[in-house]
Amino acid sequence: MKVQLAQIPADDGVTAPNLQRVLSVIEQAEAGTDLIVFPETCLMGFPTAEEVAGVAEPDDGPTVRAIRAALQRKGLSVAVGFAEAHGGQCFNTTALIAPEGIVLKYRKTHLWGTDVGVFTPGDQLVTAVWNGVRVGILICFDIEFPETARALAAQGAELLIVTNGNMDPYGPVHHQLMTARAIENQVFAVMSNRCGSGGGLDFAGGSMAIAPDGQVLGALAREEGRLTVDIDLRRIAASRSDYCYLRQRRLPLTGQVVAGDGTLTAHQIPV
Repeated sequence: MKVQLAQIPADDGVTAPNLQRVLSVIEQAEAGTDLIVFPETCLMGFPTAEEVAGVAEPDDGPTVRAIRAALQRKGLSVAVGFAEAHGGQCFNTTALIAPEGIVLKYRKTHLWGTDVGVFTPGDQLVTAVWNGVRVGILICFDIEFPETARALAAQGAELLIVTNGNMDPYGPVHHQLMTARAIENQVFAVMSNRCGSGGGLDFAGGSMAIAPDGQVLGALAREEGRLTVDIDLRRIAASRSDYCYLRQRRLPLTGQVVAGDGTLTAHQIPV
């Protein structure tokens, strides 16, 4: 499987220039590309609370339709982030879109500070089968919670797609966590991050692809660029040949703390 990570900038609170960037990347994709991964909300940037209702679109709106038309010409798929309007609410959404339509749609469940008041959090962690591979999607801040990727792996995900809008000074955090999420779930993990500046933020770039054993298959620097990696799904079984974290974990031990006298006590986590 050939996956391309498209590390591109975005204009915030508008759609037209962002859509043109995405369509240009699709049209320029080299032959044999199966999937292009774009950054978080790259079709509308990061709109403000005042802007979001004016730019958010349903998943069958004109912007997604334009992307589908391009995919039908090129015969490939994309994972692309957009501001989704649905039921009177706006969501930070990433859709896995194939030429025949949306295969998987995920609404960001863990909102970063600047998302709050702009987007409604999603409430489901979901996977789907695409091209014979079970795929799960996370968005930016989601990967800082290990339970999110583990929930997708427990559903059988083999490929974790992360659309990202990570900024300075947090770039190194996501580099480390992408490797951790791949290793602890023994899956492939690919992340496409935004680059450039906007809204007073400098985006960290650093898009990367990680194998189930933690090997970095490729990574970009801060500047705009493309990275294409070949994913050999046989490496998943190889990484699990000696041990399998999902199968060997002991969930009944979770949340139990052994006191000094050897007894078990309940552990309360402040909320």
